[in-house]
Amino acid sequence: MTESASFPASLDEAFIRLTPAAEAKLAELLAESDAGTEAVRVYVAGGGCSGMNYGMTFTDSRTDFDAVLEREGVRIYIDAVALSYLKGLEIDFVEHPGGAAFVFNNVFAATGGSGSCGGCGSAGGGCA
Repeated sequence: MTESASFPASLDEAFIRLTPAAEAKLAELLAESDAGTEAVRVYVAGGGCSGMNYGMTFTDSRTDFDAVLEREGVRIYIDAVALSYLKGLEIDFVEHPGGAAFVFNNVFAATGGSGSCGGCGSAGGGCA
């Protein structure tokens, strides 16, 4: 795979950042995953009035359209479409009395959105 200015084959902290808590939890989850699991895939999906929904899943393969972020014990794949929505992303892992979750911070930086909801009524469409 070749690297160009518009599509980097590898990513660094200037593009996407993992907090220490997120990095530790992702490393733990990857270590406990199936032997065929290669990385965590960060993706975007169409949402409601607030824009895109963001998520993660395990993956067993990299495509020609994936950029990679590698850290100690952690490998993240992001496809070319998602890259444009994720520049400046910080992934955090927070624990609170109600449970624990990965949190995506600054995901609207590249598109100029605010992340607020105008009440469009889209069920599950990104309104928090």
